Amino acid sequence: MGFFVARAPLSPPPLKLLCCDTSQCRRQRHGTLSRGGCLCGAVRITTSGPPLRVGICHCRDCRRHHGALFYAAAIFPTQAVHIEGRPHHYKGRHSCGTCGSSVFAQTGDEIEVHLGSLDDTNGLTPEYEVSCRRREDWLPQFTGTACHDRDRGGD
Repeated sequence: MGFFVARAPLSPPPLKLLCCDTSQCRRQRHGTLSRGGCLCGAVRITTSGPPLRVGICHCRDCRRHHGALFYAAAIFPTQAVHIEGRPHHYKGRHSCGTCGSSVFAQTGDEIEVHLGSLDDTNGLTPEYEVSCRRREDWLPQFTGTACHDRDRGGD
């Protein structure tokens, strides 16, 4: 994938997705930082600034990928996300190769940071739900979310 920095093949250090070159630059330029990672700590993620949006997905692919009835993510521009470690990927979904935790996904120029992978999700409230036609009837309604049968713009 083109958004990782390549390293020497013998003893490769972690791959990195960089917004800025220094943490001081990230703090001054973007303000808020969110951190998280996988269960074992081999893959770590830092986001800068507020997300573009926060949402919930009920689609079959997300259900199978996460082993759950739905998943929630904060979506950031690629340049606002810094990844450390060597995540494995399958069709744009990235997980830890050691513990298997799903950490993020990439679609185009956006990174979907899985809320469950963040150390603190305070303030990251979902605004919408997609694939609501697959939503379980017994799930309670989430306050303040718009529910779309398919994608946000493609009901």
